[in-house]
Amino acid sequence: MTRNCDALVIGGGPAGSSAAAVLAANGHDVVVIEREEFPRYHIGESLLPYCYFPLEKIGMIEKMKASAFVKKYSVQFVNTEGKLSVPFYFFQQMDHEASMTWQVQRADFDRMLLDNARERGAEVRLGIAARELLRNEAGAVTGVSAADRDGQPQEFRAKITIDATGRDAFAVSRNGWKVRDPYLNKIAIWTYYKGAMRDPGIDEGATTVAFVPEKGWFWYIPLENDIVSVGVVAEKNYLYSESRDLASIFHREVGRNRWIEGHLAAGMQTGEYFVTGEFSYRSRYCAEDGLVLAGDAFGFLDPVFSSGVFLALQSGVLAGEAADAAIRAGDVSAERFGEYGARFREGIEAMRKLVYGFYQPNFSFKDFLMEYPHMKGDLTECLIGNVFRDFDPMFQAMSKFVNIPEPVPHGAPLVRTPTLTGAGSPA
Repeated sequence: MTRNCDALVIGGGPAGSSAAAVLAANGHDVVVIEREEFPRYHIGESLLPYCYFPLEKIGMIEKMKASAFVKKYSVQFVNTEGKLSVPFYFFQQMDHEASMTWQVQRADFDRMLLDNARERGAEVRLGIAARELLRNEAGAVTGVSAADRDGQPQEFRAKITIDATGRDAFAVSRNGWKVRDPYLNKIAIWTYYKGAMRDPGIDEGATTVAFVPEKGWFWYIPLENDIVSVGVVAEKNYLYSESRDLASIFHREVGRNRWIEGHLAAGMQTGEYFVTGEFSYRSRYCAEDGLVLAGDAFGFLDPVFSSGVFLALQSGVLAGEAADAAIRAGDVSAERFGEYGARFREGIEAMRKLVYGFYQPNFSFKDFLMEYPHMKGDLTECLIGNVFRDFDPMFQAMSKFVNIPEPVPHGAPLVRTPTLTGAGSPA
C-alpha cells in the first residue's frame, strides 16, 4: 500500500505531534506514523514554564488546565548534606500564567498531544514502524518504507518528511550522523514510589534536584495519583563501581542524601527499575533535501534542567512552520531549513553551557551570582526555557569560574550542489 501526502511525520511524541498539529492546522495533508500503541510509557515528566508557548501555539493550554496533572510552581535544590534550598518560584521571574507549569505522566500527556494533532486534521497511524528512507534519483528523501504490526509492508511518500523519532533517531542512525558530546556522558537509574512525602502547600509539585557525591544528582518529581518519579544521574563508572544491579545502585545512592532518603521512607517503591545512558548527542545535520529532524531525533541534552520536552515541543512547532513555508514555496531543499536549524541550535547551546557549568566540580551558581547579582535574571530566563535569546554577557562572566564549551559546529542543513528545487516531491 502506498499513501501520498504533503507531509509525513515519523514519531508521535511531543515533537512529532506538535509539527503535525501546525501543518494540519495550515491545511496540509499530514500523516503521522508511530510504531507504538498509545498510550505508552515514557520518561521526561517535568515541564519548563516556557513549554506554555508551544503548547499555546498548537491549542493545548485549555486541555492542560483541565487535566489532572500536578501543578508545578517552583524548583528547589538539596545539597549533599540534605539541606533544602529556598524554592525558586517561577512567578518571581515572569508575570504570566506560564509561571505555573505541570508535572506530567507522559503516557497521558503524549496521548493528549497526539489526539490534538488528530483533531487539527492529521491522520495518525499507530503500529507502523518506519524501515528505510525512500529517495528519488537525485538522492532527495521522498518518504519511507514501513511495516505494520503484522509485518505487512507499507509505503508513505511525501513532499517533506519530518523525523521525530526521539532518541531512536531514525534518520541519524541510518545516515551515520550521530555525534556524541565528549563530556556529557552520564547514565540515569530511576523508579517510582507510591505515597512518598510531598512538601506542603504550593511546594507540593516542586521539582527537587538533590545532589549526591561525584557531581551526581537525583530528580524528585511528584506526579498525580500519589506517585513520585525519582532517579539518579551520574557517571557510569561511579554508579557501577560496586554493582550492576539497578535496585542495589539506586538504594545505595538514596542513602547518600538524607532529604531523598527521608522523603522516600514514607512511601513504597512500585514497578521496575529503569536505566538509560549516553544522554547527550547532536546530529551532524538538521536537514537534507526532503527531510528535516525535530526534537530528540536532532539532538538531546543531559536532563538536569528538564529541557527535553520543551526543546521537543518548540522544535516541533518550528519545524512544522518551516515545513509549511517550504511546501507552499514548492521548495523542500535543505537550504529551506537553515534558519530553523540555526534557531534550534541556539536554544540547545544556551542550555548546554549551563549543563556544562553544573557538572564542573568546583562551580557553584550561588558563587557566580554573589559576584554577578545582576545576572540572576538572565540565568533564570535560561533555566525556565527562554533560551532563544542572547546570553553572551552571562556566559562571558561565567567563563571566569568555569570552562564554557564552544558551540558544537554541526547541525546545519546538508546542502548538496546544485540546489534541488522541489527535490522532495513524491517520485
